[in-house]
Amino acid sequence: MSLKNDAFPSSVAFEQINSALNASEADRKDAMKQGNAVFAFTLKNAAGETDSWNIDLKNKGVVSKGLGEKPTVTLLLSEADFGNLVAGKANAQRLFMSGKLKIKGDVMKATKLDPILKKSQTKAKL
Repeated sequence: MSLKNDAFPSSVAFEQINSALNASEADRKDAMKQGNAVFAFTLKNAAGETDSWNIDLKNKGVVSKGLGEKPTVTLLLSEADFGNLVAGKANAQRLFMSGKLKIKGDVMKATKLDPILKKSQTKAKL
């Protein structure tokens, strides 16, 4: 199943994150140990459409479409800001402070996502 949505060009990053998680069992276990949560993302594109993905680092260590099962934290941001965040061109704290990133749920868990996104940056070509 493809995680990519053509209306959301940066959604290819979710496939890259999934590939990074599935690169080896050790990588997946390490990411699950670091994250230990279900991270949901709701992105809004320039046309005003929204779509959701989740990174399950609590139960399975996989990325899938939709909000997932009981997300620990949900991050809401524009598709462009997500692309910049994954590419390392944007800082999550700055996006949050400027109101471009909204967080529902456990805000502290959201900080655990940074190392996982950084790991996928080396593979993501946005």
